[in-house]
Amino acid sequence: MRKKPWLYSAPALLLILIVVVFPIGYTAYISLTNMNLYHWADFRVIGLSNYVRALFKFDSGFLAALLTTLLWTVVNMALQLFCGFWIALGLNAKGLHLRRLYKTLLMLPWAMPAYVSILLWRVGIFNTEFGLLNQWLTALGLPKYSILDNTVTAFLACLALNLWMALPFMIATIDGALQSVDASLYESATLDGAGFFQKVRFITVPGIRAIIAPAAVMTTFITFKQFDIVYLLTQQKGYMTGADLNTVITYAYQNAFVSNNYGLSSAVSMLLFVLIILFSLATNRSLREE
Repeated sequence: MRKKPWLYSAPALLLILIVVVFPIGYTAYISLTNMNLYHWADFRVIGLSNYVRALFKFDSGFLAALLTTLLWTVVNMALQLFCGFWIALGLNAKGLHLRRLYKTLLMLPWAMPAYVSILLWRVGIFNTEFGLLNQWLTALGLPKYSILDNTVTAFLACLALNLWMALPFMIATIDGALQSVDASLYESATLDGAGFFQKVRFITVPGIRAIIAPAAVMTTFITFKQFDIVYLLTQQKGYMTGADLNTVITYAYQNAFVSNNYGLSSAVSMLLFVLIILFSLATNRSLREE
């Protein structure tokens, strides 16, 4: 009888081994070798050299990419939670007409394919010659500015695009959480003389915290390992802008498919894997304790 559960689950376990476990194990093995374009078939094990190069050689670019990734994640999450909360609160204001229409329109950036959104922003807004941003600058009598050529402004451009794409999900999540707060609590608070901000602080935020926390954690993971926005806006072949902006994911991609240094790229991928696992354990523990 004990063999039957293993027999029934064997296909799924085999699929997990092939799709998940084997790639992770093979990546870990490659990270310990000197595999690159010049040692494709005759690579050898070199131990932790790739990890040492990534972590302790400041000119390798990994630590800078890691700091950029952390800044990218923190700023994105702060803006998404702050903006999402107040927009969702505004959509639930009494007397607001056409709120369903507003909520539907807000879902469009999230429903649109990411590549299409990024292409529209890159060509339609950030393009130096005929982008909307430079049309506004020209109309104001200011010179044209290539926002994607500078690392700082490129980071801000990626930030704005990511906020536009990801904010609808956060708004929808917070909007759903707001529906679970008992309206009688607000009525009691009004009778006690509580103001708007007091209601938000002592009723709304505690009431939706348990619902928002898992969504915020999931969004943090997605933001931390995001690749498409930074790459497609600043690094896509044929559209190199000149901005020196790298996250950990784009750094690993460059080492694998531009520099063809698969050993270093695999080491960076494993470091990223460990960081995500540690962050997952920490967040799960904090959520469980809360």
